Amino acid sequence: MAAAATATLALCLRSKPFSLSFPSPKKTIRRPHLLCLCSSSQTLTLDRDDLDFTYGPSLVKGREPPRERAEPLYLIDRDGFARVFDVAALRVPAEDCAAFEGRLRGHLLNWPRVRNVARVPGDDVDPEMERILSVRNTGGGDSLSRRMYGRADGDGEESLSPVLYREKLVKSFNSRGFLKFRNLAKISRPKKKRERKKEGEGIERGGKRGFAVVEVVEDGEEMDDDEDLKGLLGDDFRVGCWRGPTRLLLLDERYARRGVEELPEAVKAVLKGGTSESNPSNSTLVQCQLTLYYNYWQMNEILEALLPNGMTIPSSFEVVGHIAHLNLGEEHQLYKKLIGQVVLDKNKPKIQTVVNKIDSIRHDYRTMELEVLAGNHSLVTVVIENGIRFHVDLANVYWNSRLATERQRLISSFSIDDVICDVFSGVGPLAISAAKKVKHVYANDLNPNAIEYLERNIVSNRLDRKIEVFNMDGRRFIDAMFSSPRPHSITQVVMNLPNDAVEFLDAFRGVLKKKHMGKGSRLPKIHVYGFSKSKNPEFDFHERIRMVLCESMVDVEMHRVRLVAPGKWMLCGSFVLPESVAFVKRT
Repeated sequence: MAAAATATLALCLRSKPFSLSFPSPKKTIRRPHLLCLCSSSQTLTLDRDDLDFTYGPSLVKGREPPRERAEPLYLIDRDGFARVFDVAALRVPAEDCAAFEGRLRGHLLNWPRVRNVARVPGDDVDPEMERILSVRNTGGGDSLSRRMYGRADGDGEESLSPVLYREKLVKSFNSRGFLKFRNLAKISRPKKKRERKKEGEGIERGGKRGFAVVEVVEDGEEMDDDEDLKGLLGDDFRVGCWRGPTRLLLLDERYARRGVEELPEAVKAVLKGGTSESNPSNSTLVQCQLTLYYNYWQMNEILEALLPNGMTIPSSFEVVGHIAHLNLGEEHQLYKKLIGQVVLDKNKPKIQTVVNKIDSIRHDYRTMELEVLAGNHSLVTVVIENGIRFHVDLANVYWNSRLATERQRLISSFSIDDVICDVFSGVGPLAISAAKKVKHVYANDLNPNAIEYLERNIVSNRLDRKIEVFNMDGRRFIDAMFSSPRPHSITQVVMNLPNDAVEFLDAFRGVLKKKHMGKGSRLPKIHVYGFSKSKNPEFDFHERIRMVLCESMVDVEMHRVRLVAPGKWMLCGSFVLPESVAFVKRT
């Protein structure tokens, strides 16, 4: 215990120690360092470079590549976001790449969305194999192309390879024949190379998604100390000669521009030992440049570079089908087009349109005034919620994807014998979802555009026998549902109009008086939604319900739906309609 008490912790990073000094608040070490227990005579040491170093790519750390300044083709100068980083790499044979990658797991680059393994351009075909094929076939280079791709320059239609001939045959089938031999067509058809997408005159560059390119700028084969490399890698290693295709293993960014002697022991062991004793090393250290383009950077990184310092970065938006719905503040108005373009670029192809809400919802139809910031101007979209497809015109109807969880919570409380009355149904997100579970649904909305899409969604989901649609005012609808004889008695009433739903509760006073129902009959359960800015929102909303019903003895079950704005809650109050309210005389 005494020996353990006297032991100190040390960071085993470098061989040059110096006195411990803590970095300033701006300089942070973002990667956890390895701690080891050493003797009491050792001290805690850090390299001076470690204190100033931050891991990972950044628009601030990288340097811009040389380019010709020209007028940007788009609203954003995307070429201006290209950044170049110096990295070191091990060039290894392709067949040994997986083994080396496992041994160097803790010393690789490990940047987000960048693979640690890169291909060497033009190194996929073995030069020895190309020479042999050229010698054995009098066609020279054409013979290699014919063997690799099935066809070369100057070949006619009859010289197609069997694979391409079968591909042509598959294309000539009609639909019935293609279905008959679909497995044969799938197996024999070679994978087509995706063409690079062109935007104006620009072309996406590099990588699977066009965001990164690795280039070798200094090869170990061309270094002046070739004799040192031969001594390190063995006399049997021939400088400048690679047998077969090779790969680049990108090393940690700390090892850029460093010699072999400055590398960690694990990397040196790979350079010296190879994969096994019988298979000597055939790898070398090279210096590379990693270029990250506009497509690599995240939305918040681009916006942080474009917007002024201190401005709030828009980080979230609502997705309605192919539409991204933003709620930008006053400070963002001068930059709203830039923000919309960045949101569109970083969320393609799912997002095709970016809109911003101009004004709050004030009129009876609950539609929002929207402006298109980027993308196409189509606001008619299809939303899939809980496996159900809804057609929505965001310019003429109301839709809120953030209420999907609340709708599902409410539907889970219904039973198969319930009959639902949806007073403010909109395009039917609750009514259609509930109709798949309950006995019957009555849906109503004042907006005729919402009724048009509601009927369209009902037919597309094959629920026209379980839903009846109405287009009238909320009070008239409530009175009509309970006063006239119906084949199904209503058991649940949903009133999702947070701004004004509480004011419609007065329509339930005396609503069952004309039906001459006994006071022991089953009364409907009402779910009413509303907003509250009070410090105690449940108490405030409860008091408003009791005041409108003119009934003090109302047992209301409160549920907080979501925080709409700072200090503003959306709540759902659920209660069984009191007999004293349902059978009271109307005045």
